Amino acid sequence: MKNSFFPSVQNTIFELPISQIPADRFPIIEEFVAYILEKIRVKEEIRLNFICTHNSRRSQFSQIWAQTAADYHGIEAYCYSGGVEVTAFNERAVAAIRRDGFKVVQKGDENPIYFVFHGEESEPIVTFSKLYDDPINPNRGFSAVMTCDHADENCPFIPGAERRFPLRFEDPKAFDGKALEEKMYTERSHQIGAELFLIFQKVKESLKTD
Repeated sequence: MKNSFFPSVQNTIFELPISQIPADRFPIIEEFVAYILEKIRVKEEIRLNFICTHNSRRSQFSQIWAQTAADYHGIEAYCYSGGVEVTAFNERAVAAIRRDGFKVVQKGDENPIYFVFHGEESEPIVTFSKLYDDPINPNRGFSAVMTCDHADENCPFIPGAERRFPLRFEDPKAFDGKALEEKMYTERSHQIGAELFLIFQKVKESLKTD
């Protein structure tokens, strides 16, 4: 797989607020790191399915940033997303990803499929709103990463998941149509990007000391 990064994406990566991640987020981050390291050590594929109710905002951000972070740090991982209802990858979230420097190609109009690229030669990250058990997603040997409280609390069991991580984020939907809409969507994208970059950065650092 070829991994490349647009200068605009590189700039966003450098500006991710990793140093501002609150201390109370670190226990789950460390658990996530340990899970990925164990998968690498036993030579099993890393499959991460980011789940939120509508698979429209936070889970989409998470899939894109997780795949980008894995590619950036040279760790082979397969990142997916899904929900408990099908809607669409919200246009405000798509706009935030474009502002972060990604190239986004849209196919279709109703619940479009988006092909997201972090560089000219990178493989596309394929995103669209779907159920967490959609055929495009893995049905076993994956980790379910719950990115919103509603999905986490109302889906106590995810079939096929070998691990579950409650990596919850606040919904930027609260700012739709308000003056702070663009700012808050970008802030949420960067918060998610920072935590996922830290996870894969820690994995890479740990592998160097093995």
